[in-house]
Amino acid sequence: MVLADYSLGDAILTALWIFFLIIWLWILIAIISDLFRDHTVSAVAKVLWIIALLFVPFLTALIYIIVRGHGMAERSQKQMQQAQQEMDDYIKQTAGESSVGDQLHKLDELRSKGSISQEEFDAAKAKLLT
Repeated sequence: MVLADYSLGDAILTALWIFFLIIWLWILIAIISDLFRDHTVSAVAKVLWIIALLFVPFLTALIYIIVRGHGMAERSQKQMQQAQQEMDDYIKQTAGESSVGDQLHKLDELRSKGSISQEEFDAAKAKLLT
């Protein structure tokens, strides 16, 4: 094939084919990751879905998205919330027991109860803010 025989239309068609191939791979990865994310589906059912994806890919993907599409979104959202919670817990653990604002609030409660004096409160506040 000579480069001069490759027209703009051919280039656009090639780009479209590549685009649809990437989308197709993305859909397959989403379906397979959702299968392994769902703990309510048995291992046998997971294997059957994957075998069906191998032999009748378009029909199986379409059926999977129609039948289990709503659950895909819920499982994905649940996983994202769990990851966010784990990140928040890690940040709290790494940063220490509480923030400066929490410690100031505790000092203010101690002062209002009379457990510490105003001078002790001011000294502890200055120490926290420096």
